[in-house]
Amino acid sequence: MQITPLNPEDPLVLGDFELLGRVGQGGMGQVFLGESPGGEPAAVKVIKPSVVDSESRLRFAQEIEVLKTIWGPRIAAFLGADPEAEQPWLATEYIDGPDLARHVKTHGPLPSVLVAALGAILAEALSAVHAQDLLHRDLKPANVLLGPNGPKVIDFGLAAFTESTISLTAPHQVVGTPVCMAPEQAAGVKPLTAAVDVYALGAMLLFAATGHYPHEAATPYMVFHLVTDPGTAPDLSGAPDDLVPLLTDMLAHNAEDRPVLTEVVQRCRSVIEAQGMKIAQARRKLTAHTAEQRRRPASTADSPTVTWPAPALDTPATEITPADLDTPPPDDVPAPTPTLVAPGPPAPAPPARPTPSPRPPRERPASSRPPTAPGPGPGQPKAATPTLRHSVQARRTAERLRAAYAAKAPF
Repeated sequence: MQITPLNPEDPLVLGDFELLGRVGQGGMGQVFLGESPGGEPAAVKVIKPSVVDSESRLRFAQEIEVLKTIWGPRIAAFLGADPEAEQPWLATEYIDGPDLARHVKTHGPLPSVLVAALGAILAEALSAVHAQDLLHRDLKPANVLLGPNGPKVIDFGLAAFTESTISLTAPHQVVGTPVCMAPEQAAGVKPLTAAVDVYALGAMLLFAATGHYPHEAATPYMVFHLVTDPGTAPDLSGAPDDLVPLLTDMLAHNAEDRPVLTEVVQRCRSVIEAQGMKIAQARRKLTAHTAEQRRRPASTADSPTVTWPAPALDTPATEITPADLDTPPPDDVPAPTPTLVAPGPPAPAPPARPTPSPRPPRERPASSRPPTAPGPGPGQPKAATPTLRHSVQARRTAERLRAAYAAKAPF
């Protein structure tokens, strides 16, 4: 997961969490790497001021309540939140690893036995969610992080209680990700059932095994048309033969024709056992495989950098990988060309410029620093000035961020 330095306008502290860098962004908000008073790393999600309104606060509050309700080893743990703050924020467990979408686009599809292990793990995790009468409703490769202890599900922003009479969407409004959306969800059918998450899991496993989704088209509208058309079968080209029967059933057009999650777990186990492996072995192999791929350097020709979708007006950022945090770059190494991330198709490369003399990293403008309390008057005792926490780990991380950023900055 790429980490970039804080921007001058970014907050330094949210609640009890000190912010150390940026780890992701989207149209609705920004995700920061934070640290608790005890040194616990956290992913701190913040709604952008430009989109903070009553509806976004309600959605944020709903996501917080959902995370308080569910728990499990495959769910990113809830750490804290304040939906009523001027900048509403939510802190969850920080998972040091790429999402499934980035991993597949960078390193290619997973072997069938590892796809089956992933399916068993996530189906079991979703069963725990459904046991709380909840649906995820937005399961997709970008919402599964491949951490050092295995995959974990994140982002319950669209989660909803089954049979709920409370809705934050208009009567005919559809929310979700089209390429992973079940036909009934795309058609606006309400209330939805657990079968929508089964379909989304099937779409995600197909992507993990092949690098493509059941239905793809040039526009979301065209994808909606393909998904909701009962005469258009999902594209299973390239799927391993031993996974085709399971994927076919999970991606069935009619919700009642899809298997329940417990059956998905059992059928994934059967695929694994048919290859002479036990489920525990396959789970360990999945984690080891993704960790090894992360350590292996990838060529830029077949390994595009993919980040969370950024709004069109956002400025592309210089990326800093976790490896940059492990060893600060030496001063005598010339600054490499930064990897720029921008939405949509890649823009043509800008003309080469002569490299100016390196400058030290910019300091945060005085207007963006926390205000300093006024000094004591004559005869009054001197009050203690509040300061930010700076643990050894926080200082080390901040120093490495600054050093890595200075080496990669295009100025």
